[in-house]
Amino acid sequence: MVNLFKMAVRNLLRYRRRTLLTASLITIGVVFVLVFLSVSGSFKAMMIGQITDSMLGHLQIHRHGYVASIDNLPLNLNLKPPEVRKVSEALDGMPGVETYSPRIKFGGMFSNFTETTNIRLNGVIPEREFKTVPLLPSRIIEGKKALGKGEMLLPALLARGMGIKVGDPVVVVATNQDGSVNGRQFIVAGILEGVTGPGGRDGYIHLDDAVETLRMREPEISEIAVRLKDFGRLSDVHNRLSGLLAGEKNQQGKPLFEVHTWEALSPFFNVARMIDVMTFFIKLMLIAIVLISIMNVMIMAVYERVREIGTMAAIGTLPGRILSLFLFEGFCLGILGAVVGCITGSLLLWILNLSRLTFDFGQQKGLVLAVSLRPGDLLTISVTVILVSVAASLQPAWKASRMEPIEALRHV
Repeated sequence: MVNLFKMAVRNLLRYRRRTLLTASLITIGVVFVLVFLSVSGSFKAMMIGQITDSMLGHLQIHRHGYVASIDNLPLNLNLKPPEVRKVSEALDGMPGVETYSPRIKFGGMFSNFTETTNIRLNGVIPEREFKTVPLLPSRIIEGKKALGKGEMLLPALLARGMGIKVGDPVVVVATNQDGSVNGRQFIVAGILEGVTGPGGRDGYIHLDDAVETLRMREPEISEIAVRLKDFGRLSDVHNRLSGLLAGEKNQQGKPLFEVHTWEALSPFFNVARMIDVMTFFIKLMLIAIVLISIMNVMIMAVYERVREIGTMAAIGTLPGRILSLFLFEGFCLGILGAVVGCITGSLLLWILNLSRLTFDFGQQKGLVLAVSLRPGDLLTISVTVILVSVAASLQPAWKASRMEPIEALRHV
């Protein structure tokens, strides 16, 4: 085995230019895939983090049918206090849940006493909301990064459009569940930077203020946003929580609760899936590059070394050893291209991080692209390249091992 490996390396060194060109082609493919994989993966992870950590949360729990009518913010589909307690007990006993935040969502008319428009508001308990969506305070571009009773965090687009500043009084008029109308004055405590996606232009008030504005006897919760300890266990926690709450039925015998991941609530999930599809096809391109390059080189090697192969067969070299020799040559080419490609790709990603490239996402400007490469990706790409290299060498190696010695020695 060691001798075969030495012979394979020696044969590759005999044709240095061809070996160098083939290894370079494999290296370029590996570098291209690594850079694309890292940049697209980092961009995807950052965007998911921006969406889940600044407004949605990792999971949301609603009454059955609420999400289908979410554009209308129906107050009659809010969770009643006993239902909220059941959900809270389930979340408190779930090991993967870090924290959660109840919200009352409603729409109303918003006025600065000279102009009036509509607004979507979230009644929240600030301490719990800031823990569930920890990037929310960073979206406050003016004013204090806190929310007290009688105060409002106002979306920036609304504030700019109506000329409202921090400290200005505003009025919200909302229709209650029984159809009556109530109004309440707030002080603008902060201006919120927008985020692309649902809820990116919502304002925030204290949960007690929402209860008072909507004249609720007890808080009726529209949704409960959940933050997990480990985002990688999203599917596992979702399935367990859905199973735990599936036993609760409404009067029609249908499930009382709905549990949704961020994927079902944000249109960005489709963009994330497109990135995954593009990554898959880029990997296919790498496989095609390696396959064609190695197969071409090995076929040429067989045709150029026909008499050499005939000599080896004539002195008693077994067909299996000739086949192994060519497979080892393909194996060595794969290792060379994978190692150099991984080192070059990692170096290029390091330079990209040093250059601190920025990009815009929705209303957010100047986000710094921080690329990262998982060891698992390096290992997967390297193993794939080596296996494909060996597979591409198989047909030429088989052809070489089946040559007749006399015919091969007569070859000109």
